Amino acid sequence: MIDLTVEFAGYTLKNPITTASGTFGSGMEYSGFVDLGRLGAVTTKGVSDKPWEGNPTPRVTETPSGMMNAIGLQNPGVDVFIERDLGFLEAFDVPVIVNVCGHSEEEYEAVLERLSEDRRVSMFEINVSCPNVKQGAIQFGTDPDMLTDITKKCKAKAGKKPVIMKLTPNVTSIADMARAAEEGGADGISLINTLTAMKIDIYRRSFVLANKTGGLSGPAIHPVAVRMVYEASHAVKIPVIGMGGVASYEDAVELMMAGASVVGVGMMNFAEPDITIRIIDGIERYMKDTGLERIRDITGIL
Repeated sequence: MIDLTVEFAGYTLKNPITTASGTFGSGMEYSGFVDLGRLGAVTTKGVSDKPWEGNPTPRVTETPSGMMNAIGLQNPGVDVFIERDLGFLEAFDVPVIVNVCGHSEEEYEAVLERLSEDRRVSMFEINVSCPNVKQGAIQFGTDPDMLTDITKKCKAKAGKKPVIMKLTPNVTSIADMARAAEEGGADGISLINTLTAMKIDIYRRSFVLANKTGGLSGPAIHPVAVRMVYEASHAVKIPVIGMGGVASYEDAVELMMAGASVVGVGMMNFAEPDITIRIIDGIERYMKDTGLERIRDITGIL
């Protein structure tokens, strides 16, 4: 018997694989490649209270073993999300983790108030770690006191739904930030978001991205993610969603052994749209080959 189920914040997921916010839309864009019902959960693109245009272009570029983006959390706002995206996702038997973004505490709270009683929403992931938003976001995610405070305020507005704080790797101590989120009442944490990076065109003598800096993602950052998931998971008692450069089932298993209960797949969705399903199948093969009966038994095994 092969048991792929995992427990996370009061939910039983059919397997440990979800999508990393910002790389999968809200599922509609990938539904021609992926049976959404096979995923452990769908994590949506960031949702704000009002529409955001995002940053000026160019805002995406490839890098060795990865990519940089400075999208700036472009999205149509919570009204469109409720009508279009949640309306689409309710047809699938899969938990929905809504990523919430904002420039201020009030903006986060406004989204949570709109969605706290919506039965189609399972959990909230609070994005306090985007390096491409000029106000808020990463500011909350790099100061432990601010992180604890924003976590408390989000919990107060989320009703009975679990709150996951998405942590930035752009800090001195990821363990301190994990503890700050736990102190604020978070039901879980997710990490890592992208690493702040820069690329210069030496022939045009200009920045490649209009924003100058962008968030680096992809296989290049995976070893950083493994280290940070290990440190964060050993600093707190709440569960962890691990992500960062996951390109194979081996990468997913590695993050689970480091301490993650659930694994998010991000940039590789752009390169291989069915990667999530192939990772789920790969984990099942790994379990058969190694005689492992329950995948959750390897979480934090090191």
